[in-house]
Amino acid sequence: MTDIKEYMQGVGRRAKAAARALGRADTGAKNAALQAMADALQESAASLVAANAKDLQAGKESGLDAAMLDRLTLNEQRITLMAEGLRQIAALADPVGEINGLKYQPSGIQVGHMRVPLGVIGIIYESRPNVTADSAGLCLKSGNAAILRGGSEAIHSNKAIATCIQVGLSRAGLPADAVQVIDTTDRAAVGELIRMKEYVDVIVPRGGKGLIERISNEAKVPVIKHLDGICHVYIDDKADYDKAVKVAYNAKTQRYGTCNTMETLLVAEGIAGRVLPELGRMYREAGVELRGCARTRDILPDSKIATEEDWKTEYLAPILSIRVVVGLDEAIDHIQTYSSAHTDSIVTEDFTRARRFLREVDSGSVMVNASTRLADGFEYGLGAEIGISNDKLHVRGPVGLEGLTSQKFVVLGDGHVRK
Repeated sequence: MTDIKEYMQGVGRRAKAAARALGRADTGAKNAALQAMADALQESAASLVAANAKDLQAGKESGLDAAMLDRLTLNEQRITLMAEGLRQIAALADPVGEINGLKYQPSGIQVGHMRVPLGVIGIIYESRPNVTADSAGLCLKSGNAAILRGGSEAIHSNKAIATCIQVGLSRAGLPADAVQVIDTTDRAAVGELIRMKEYVDVIVPRGGKGLIERISNEAKVPVIKHLDGICHVYIDDKADYDKAVKVAYNAKTQRYGTCNTMETLLVAEGIAGRVLPELGRMYREAGVELRGCARTRDILPDSKIATEEDWKTEYLAPILSIRVVVGLDEAIDHIQTYSSAHTDSIVTEDFTRARRFLREVDSGSVMVNASTRLADGFEYGLGAEIGISNDKLHVRGPVGLEGLTSQKFVVLGDGHVRK
């Protein structure tokens, strides 16, 4: 390996040139590349599994836990799912070039917006090799060149997937540099990538809180990120009982280790005595540890005492904090104090309170009578997603193809000049 700075500069230059070529590519060429990449993955299943075996062996020797090893594992089923994911992206509508809002102005010109690629996207991620294929596909379909830097624990798997991606691009006649996978495990490569303002337009970190905080603090390039998924469900005293139980149970127990899982349940005091005993029983049967405020523990005495730290914690585990509140105002105050601006939901039959919650809760997704687990690109009809953003600029919530583009003004005239 040459000097890391020199190596990364070369990657950046090639990505910038490839981004211009992709900007000229039509939808058919991008879809052909995605289909060819999917074919190459399935054709190379045996070599992908062999490469992955090297990563798994190294992971075991370095002491990776069972959960990490599971995320790292590639088998024929997961390779098929990767290929299917690329084919699903090919089937999505292409946002690039879409013109909307075209209106005549008093001068006679027409002014509108055209959706355009961001340019070069650097994606930094950990563990899951499937992210390599997913990210490549999303960036390609949205017309962006991609620089992918996976975790060192998946280096052999990522290189093998990168070979399949290159085959697909070649078959479709698109530049190989449209997707580049960094082939060094040197951490200095990340430092260079997040500072290459002349070549990289945006960074997307995917991984643990430590990684994302480091990238956010050190990057010179704009970052699309999410840190925590501290999601809330508030059960209003005007809630339908059956809906409240169904939503609150699903939001916590459908899956524990995801960013859109509820971590804190807020319950209005007017309904707490009725709804909490049933929910407490259901949570206990599911193996969920409950931590509650004093009023919660009056109703559920076997719950542990919730501390200030609990309200700030993304458990990603079968643990739930519960707080009984006076009503909507106190619920919104709690959410605005502790929410990570990811996803928050209210269960109520009161239309006015629902509207207040939607208007006043400042999160990427705000829901009425729905489980936070529905905060997902597929569930929102976006198809695949590259992550869920807590930021306000330039995109919030699930980041799909449209989130990987920007808009520019387009003006149509016929010899018009300013008077």
